[in-house]
Amino acid sequence: MSLEFAALHLANGSAAPKLSSDLPDTASAQDLIAWAHRMHGDGLALSSSFGADAAVMLHMVTSVAPNVKTIFIDTGYLFPETYRFAEELRERFKLNLHIYSPKITPARQEALYGQLWEQGDAGVQRYLQMNKVEPMQRALAELQITGWIAGLRSSQTDHRKSLGRVIEQDGLVKVHPILHWDKAQVEAYFAEHRLPRHPLYVKGYRSIGDVHSTIPVGPNEDDRAGRFLGSKKECGLHLMAVM
Repeated sequence: MSLEFAALHLANGSAAPKLSSDLPDTASAQDLIAWAHRMHGDGLALSSSFGADAAVMLHMVTSVAPNVKTIFIDTGYLFPETYRFAEELRERFKLNLHIYSPKITPARQEALYGQLWEQGDAGVQRYLQMNKVEPMQRALAELQITGWIAGLRSSQTDHRKSLGRVIEQDGLVKVHPILHWDKAQVEAYFAEHRLPRHPLYVKGYRSIGDVHSTIPVGPNEDDRAGRFLGSKKECGLHLMAVM
């Protein structure tokens, strides 16, 4: 952690985030989750989109920290199957689930602004800020989160290739337990623990977001090739805030 970053937080009257300098690089995903739980306690949260591979992180994290807060951002444009899958996993893992939505409903958004995702990069940026970024920021603030676990993998996007397993993001400690897992490891975890897949997975959906910007992919295509929203590869949740 940089001296500048620590000084900033101390000047603002808050403690600097605790990073994992005491953990070896070879620490397992479960070890990293246990460390984060020890460090952050009730200030720890897991974010989940309840997508294709969601059951892996939900099972792993709740096995280590059963009552951890789970944050689900409901954009208002998710597949019906996603809403039903979220309820199935909520019951299966006894999730301490916190659902956050945009401040403005989809119907009102479209009446006032049209379909923002079809309005070029500026429209997409506005859509993401309104439907994903702002609800997530509100959730983190209201739930008083200091440590955030996310199931990002480095193979998913160029941005994620640049991340570490523990980083600083906007004053929080961000933890990526399975960052370096490959697809085979994910599949092995599904098989070992007999976890359910998102119901759209068998129809070719490998990365599942909003209805208007998600399509199935072929067997030889990249999993995220079915996600398109302007030129965006990241929805904004996992990027540093621009000040």
